[in-house]
Amino acid sequence: MSKLGKTNAEFELIQEGDKILVGLSGGKDSLTLIHALKEQQRRAPFNFEFIAVTISYGMGEDYSKLEAHCKEHGIKHFVKETNVFDVAKDKIRQNSSSCSFFSRMRRGYLYSVAQEHGCNKVALGHHLDDAAESFFMNFIYNGQMRSLAPKYKAGNGLIVIRPLIQLRERQLSAFVMDNNLYAIGDELCPSQYFEEKMPHARAQTKAMLAKMEKDFPSLFVSLNSAFKNISVESFFDKERFLL
Repeated sequence: MSKLGKTNAEFELIQEGDKILVGLSGGKDSLTLIHALKEQQRRAPFNFEFIAVTISYGMGEDYSKLEAHCKEHGIKHFVKETNVFDVAKDKIRQNSSSCSFFSRMRRGYLYSVAQEHGCNKVALGHHLDDAAESFFMNFIYNGQMRSLAPKYKAGNGLIVIRPLIQLRERQLSAFVMDNNLYAIGDELCPSQYFEEKMPHARAQTKAMLAKMEKDFPSLFVSLNSAFKNISVESFFDKERFLL
């Protein structure tokens, strides 16, 4: 909570009067996020509200345990039913990755539901490991210097925030395990129903970072600092040369 509070103050993620939609998949990251925001409501010297929304792809997912959990802890939650899974059957080509398709569709529905409910912000459960992996994947596979911003404005005007962006994945895993929370895993991932190439890039990047951190224990501390200390004029972008 200390790190989350500092992140919020540093990037002004949550402010007085905000109404926030939280994307709740039921995995460890989003589970941690809803409980962190619930606790932040209690601690913060300002008022805000949030609702948790789970996007159902329309493939018979059972979210009853997740719904019961939110009810038990006084967290407003509902499931948005969609037909994304049926649409995917026509849109996704054989032997191509479905992950990006489902991610785009899920994000689009979250934005739509946020606007329907008068929310001005959408909160996602990405953490520092996600930011590091995205940076190196873009660097290695796309030739681009790009990561995950703590805060940005979507095309429809909604502000997207990542309150957990300076926390490590292992901290979120520990929170779920220490509190005996039921977290949804890959069993509800729609990609398992498609014949496609396995997304090796992220797994390989995660393994690479694990080895790097073993050799350089302060790796993620340095990465977190580097993401805020960018000397754009030192790269090969002629538009940014300081001449």
